[in-house]
Amino acid sequence: MSHPVSFTAGRDPLPDHEQKQAALGYLNEAWAEARHDGVDGDCLAQASLFAAFAELVGTYGEDAVAKFVEGLAARVRNGEFSVSLSKQ
Repeated sequence: MSHPVSFTAGRDPLPDHEQKQAALGYLNEAWAEARHDGVDGDCLAQASLFAAFAELVGTYGEDAVAKFVEGLAARVRNGEFSVSLSKQ
């Protein structure tokens, strides 16, 4: 398994946007490996959401996360999470 970014002790932390890019790379790699091993995409999505919300609640608390998710329906409807492939 290759890793997109190396985090070593003694280095300054990466800027937030670079950490997010690295995190997405790790998640995409783990997702692909799980799919290759036969794990259903829907199961992966639900487990990922659970893990993500559990981390957010642990960091920010239930009220803050509840407020954050209130806006998710509109964001989904606006296409923020849609990955569309352009046809050429």
